[in-house]
Amino acid sequence: QVQLVESGGGLVQPGGSLRLSCAASGTIFTIGVMGWYRQAPGKQRELAATISRRGGLNYADSVKGRFTISRDNAKNTVYLQMNSLKPEDTAVYYCNAAVYTSTWSSSLLDAWGQGTLVTVSS
Repeated sequence: QVQLVESGGGLVQPGGSLRLSCAASGTIFTIGVMGWYRQAPGKQRELAATISRRGGLNYADSVKGRFTISRDNAKNTVYLQMNSLKPEDTAVYYCNAAVYTSTWSSSLLDAWGQGTLVTVSS
């Protein structure tokens, strides 16, 4: 199977920065889109950012200009650099990856990390 292992969450003051990392491991042929989603308490999960294998970017309006998503295909890892953090960024952040375990398109797995809590508070 496939596992996504996240790191980097924690407490930070408003205006501060954090970098989240997520590494995929297991049976992997290739990985398509990778992304970060977040879910604040009492709210629906929402897209924060995605990045295609070739580097195409997509950001939620709420994080545009403050967050940067990147990836290292050789390491099967996606990152989320979060700057100028606001209290409203407080959420559980989930890593997501479209993982192909073989050359067959039917091998596609929609993999999710366990979630990492980001708390922005003074």
